[in-house]
Amino acid sequence: MTHRVGIIGLGIMGKPMALNILRAGYDVKVNDLNVDSVNTLIEAGATAASPAEMGATCDIIITMLPASKHVEQVVTGENGVLETATAGTIIIDMSSISPVASVAIAELAAQRGVDMLDAPVSGGEPKAIDGTLSIMVGGKENVFESVKPLLDVIGASVTLVGKNGSGVTAKLANQIIVNLNIAAMSEALTLAAKAGIDIEKMYHAIRGGLAGSAVLDAKVPLILDRNFVAGGRIDINLKDMTNVMETAHDIGVPLPLSSQLVEIFHALKIDGKAADDHGGIIQYYEKLAHVEVRKV
Repeated sequence: MTHRVGIIGLGIMGKPMALNILRAGYDVKVNDLNVDSVNTLIEAGATAASPAEMGATCDIIITMLPASKHVEQVVTGENGVLETATAGTIIIDMSSISPVASVAIAELAAQRGVDMLDAPVSGGEPKAIDGTLSIMVGGKENVFESVKPLLDVIGASVTLVGKNGSGVTAKLANQIIVNLNIAAMSEALTLAAKAGIDIEKMYHAIRGGLAGSAVLDAKVPLILDRNFVAGGRIDINLKDMTNVMETAHDIGVPLPLSSQLVEIFHALKIDGKAADDHGGIIQYYEKLAHVEVRKV
C-alpha cells in the first residue's frame, strides 16, 4: 500500500475526501486556492504542496476540480504534476470532465510513464463525508487494482468500468439519470402543491412504489424545509450536463430531455440560483406555476 498521496482540490467533495484519506493513515499533501480549506487539512495533519512538488514526492495524486481546464492546468500546465512526476506515478482524476479531455490528459501522462485513471464520483457531499461514494473508474486494470485500497477509503462502491474515458462517460450517464429524476420529481411536486395536496403525506404514500428512488428520499425532505444549501451545485451540474450534450453530439446521440434540462439550469443560473443545490431545480417549476412546495 502506498502512503504518499497528493490531493488537488478541496471543495465541497474534495475536502471531506481528503480528511477521510488522512484519517486512514496516508501521508497526505494538499493544494487548493482556498487557504481556509488548506489550513483545515494542515490542522488535521496534512502538509501543503504545489502540483509540481506533489509530482516529485507523491506516489498517487488525486485531482478533484470543477472543469477540464482546471485539471489540464494542474496536470499538464506550467509547474504542473507532469513537470516533475516520474514513471510509476499514478494520477487519479476524480473530477467530472469531458471524456475527450480526460483521454487527452491520460495520453500526455503516458508519454512520461505516468498512469492515469478517470474516477468521478456520485453521492454528493453527505457520502463524501461518510466515505460511501460510488466511484466509476476508467483505466488499466492493474493500475486500478494497485490503488483500490485507497479508493475503498472514500467509496462504498468502486467499479472499473473500462479503459480511459469510461469512468467519466459513466458519470455523464449518471448525471442524466440523477438530474432528470430531480426534474421529473419537481414537476410532480409542483403539480401536487398547486392542487393543494399535503406534499409530505404524498411523499410517504409514493416512496415505497415505483416512484420511490434515492433521489426522492434525498431531495424531498430538503425541499420541504426549503433547504437548498449545495451538496451538488446547480452551476456544476450545468457544466456536467453541457458535457453530456457535447459528448452526445460528438457521437451522434440525440438527448432531447437532457437538452431541455440544460436550458432549465441556465434559467436558474440567470435567476441567481447558481450556488443552490440541484434540488433547487424545483424553483424553476414553482416560478412558472406561482406556487411553493413546502411543509403544510
